[in-house]
Amino acid sequence: MTCSSCELSLYRTLASLSAVENIQVSLILARATFDIDLSQKSVDQVIAHIQRTTDFTCERIATKARQIDVLHPNGAKALLRQQLPCGVDLIRSRSKGSQIVSIQYNPELIGARDIVGTSFDQPLQLASEKDSKSFSGGLKEIRKDSLMTLISCLLTIPVLILAWAPLPKHAVAYGAVSLALATIIQVVVTGPFYMVAFKKLFFSGLLEVEFLIVLSTTAAYVFSVVAFAFEVKGEPLRTGEFFETSTLLVTLIMIGRLISSWSRQRAAESISLRTLQTSKALLLQPESKSEYEIDARLLHYGDVFVCKPETRLVTDGIVISGTSEVDESMMTGESKPVTKEVGTAVMAGSMNGGGLLHVRVSRLPGDNTITTIADMVDEAKMAKAKSQDIADRVAGYFVPVVLLITTVTFIGWISFDVARRDYSPSYAAEDAVIYAMAVLIVSCPCAIGLCVPMVIVIAGGVAAKHGVIFKTGHSIEIARNVNHVVFDKTGTLTTGTLSVVSEDLPCGKEHTKSLILGLVAHSKHPVSAAVAKHLKDRGTLQQDLDEVTSIPGKGMEGIIGTRRISAGNSRWLGLEQHREVRNVLSNGLTTFCVMLDSDLVAVFGLKDTVREDSRSIVLELEKRRISISIVSGDDQVAVEDIAINLGIPLSHVRARCSPQDKVGYLKDIMQDKHAVVMFCGDGTNDAPALAQAHIGIHINEGSEVAQSAADAVLIRPALRGILCFMDLSREAVRRIKFNFCWSFIYNLFAVLLAAGLFVKWHLPPQYAALGELVSVLPVIGIALHLRLVKLNGYEN
Repeated sequence: MTCSSCELSLYRTLASLSAVENIQVSLILARATFDIDLSQKSVDQVIAHIQRTTDFTCERIATKARQIDVLHPNGAKALLRQQLPCGVDLIRSRSKGSQIVSIQYNPELIGARDIVGTSFDQPLQLASEKDSKSFSGGLKEIRKDSLMTLISCLLTIPVLILAWAPLPKHAVAYGAVSLALATIIQVVVTGPFYMVAFKKLFFSGLLEVEFLIVLSTTAAYVFSVVAFAFEVKGEPLRTGEFFETSTLLVTLIMIGRLISSWSRQRAAESISLRTLQTSKALLLQPESKSEYEIDARLLHYGDVFVCKPETRLVTDGIVISGTSEVDESMMTGESKPVTKEVGTAVMAGSMNGGGLLHVRVSRLPGDNTITTIADMVDEAKMAKAKSQDIADRVAGYFVPVVLLITTVTFIGWISFDVARRDYSPSYAAEDAVIYAMAVLIVSCPCAIGLCVPMVIVIAGGVAAKHGVIFKTGHSIEIARNVNHVVFDKTGTLTTGTLSVVSEDLPCGKEHTKSLILGLVAHSKHPVSAAVAKHLKDRGTLQQDLDEVTSIPGKGMEGIIGTRRISAGNSRWLGLEQHREVRNVLSNGLTTFCVMLDSDLVAVFGLKDTVREDSRSIVLELEKRRISISIVSGDDQVAVEDIAINLGIPLSHVRARCSPQDKVGYLKDIMQDKHAVVMFCGDGTNDAPALAQAHIGIHINEGSEVAQSAADAVLIRPALRGILCFMDLSREAVRRIKFNFCWSFIYNLFAVLLAAGLFVKWHLPPQYAALGELVSVLPVIGIALHLRLVKLNGYEN
């Protein structure tokens, strides 16, 4: 795809199919995602429909299963004749007649080395790794544009020499040569534009930039052919033939398209995190303790790989030997190296420091942190900002308006030349054609179509490098206007790493502790997880329970025999006035109460630690005149203690909140039509509030449910990303506005100049072809400049 009209054409083509829903199209990624009702149409049928009604070539690029590509001289058929190993789901050729075979498999049942080495009648060889489809498709487009541009240049140069060089007068001979060369350019180089223009017109009902190109180049070419015919006849027209106009026009258009394609490709590649994935791994043999290098695609779950000093970690895993400091800045935006020792987790793409690490694989390449973050970045690229809708509507009216202006220009100049200059009608028509062609040629909606997506794509990469992933284009537009930030407490303003500092078991039985551990052992909530750790550290044995359920914002329940055990906050259990509970609350601690049927059997008091940057973030938000609130399911005294520590007014504190209470508080704030509310949380019980707020920010250490509801994700647990997000929003919107202004001013000035309204200056058709280049390059340059800005005092 080359411009916004291509994007709109593909969208309309997909939307015309009743089996297709939830369509998203990205110009920059040259990708479309959508849902298909397979009872109506198959994926192959949809692809065939796209290729028939548009000029695009399509390929399916996403599948849920893990895949490895191997080489076999007889292709997929030879492997399909054999018994498929357990865990191999599908075998198919990458393309018709290809020796490259794609094997889809379940890595939990069979490993890649087993597939390649022993699963078939002969060992298989790995095929070369495929590039990202978005990037490889872009490179194909660049190669195609480069070839067409080269052909056009080589054929245009002789035409220009014959037209402009001081050569002997042989008008007919020169005209014949120019006609031949111009015809080749018109057929070979301009020919594909005819197909695209008419498919868009007849199948999608769109009059787009390709139609302008076809109309303008054809007009210049046909006019020159007619002029040459009069030259041969001995009755030359006043303007003469100007094949240099049509040939130079096509050449300059192709140069402009080549530069635009190259710039978009560079933009997409510049913000890709997938380049951090290393292709080789140093595998440690468990028996001999020897090391040998393998392709990273051949790693298995549980493998141990060696990460040498100053090398990048191949994939996610757990350190089983060694100590080192690891630079995770490319993944999290945190510039300070993080100490890694036995038992700590490491992320793919991180740079090891001076130590040697042995790491056990927990996630395979292609399904690790690099892939997760890159997919979220791509999701943001696919999402459209609301301002893009404006750009699309403007671009949709652009070509009809230009055609109208062209018609008015043609009629206007004929009328003016006949009435004021006393030109003959034929003479005036020749003059009017020149102006009309210039208007057609100089107009370019491409810049309008790129105003928003170029900035959003670059902003996505910049945000990722600062530890923030935004998932919607709309969120990056409105984050600059946030005037109220609502924080969850535990895991957001605090580290979420609670520790039990008091324990009161009225019954005092070890059996009671075993029941409590059985209830909380598998919970991920920070309070119950802290209690579980406390009990395990003291040697408590776990008693298995039945029907253990979690109740968001309240606690947990389980069954042991005929008795019910419940644990959670004191308000839910109705224990706020109980003497032991009040003692814990008076110390500003978080309570975790446990009841067996209707009897209180345990009260735990837990203390949390405020994040290092929470105070500085609160101060900065206050400096920006942004209101701050805390909503938490924790007890009143514990929440107020954190608020006082951070300097947040107690009137903006809400404690003992259920998920519904948090949503209700946000709705109350949002009743003010001027309020733009950001909610920042991490837990599953925060998901409704994250969805309710204008912008939901999720701390990456939290739950996947909360992450799916959020508009943006902080990759590392540091609140500085909120300020970066707001600053980036301001810079991005500023550039979007500039791009819109530039596109409007350029097209207005260029059309007026081409139409001849500036009496002393006129833009000839052959130079009007520079229009696409002149209009698009500033838009691309301004978007790329976003990579150089400072966000919240940090440089990219």
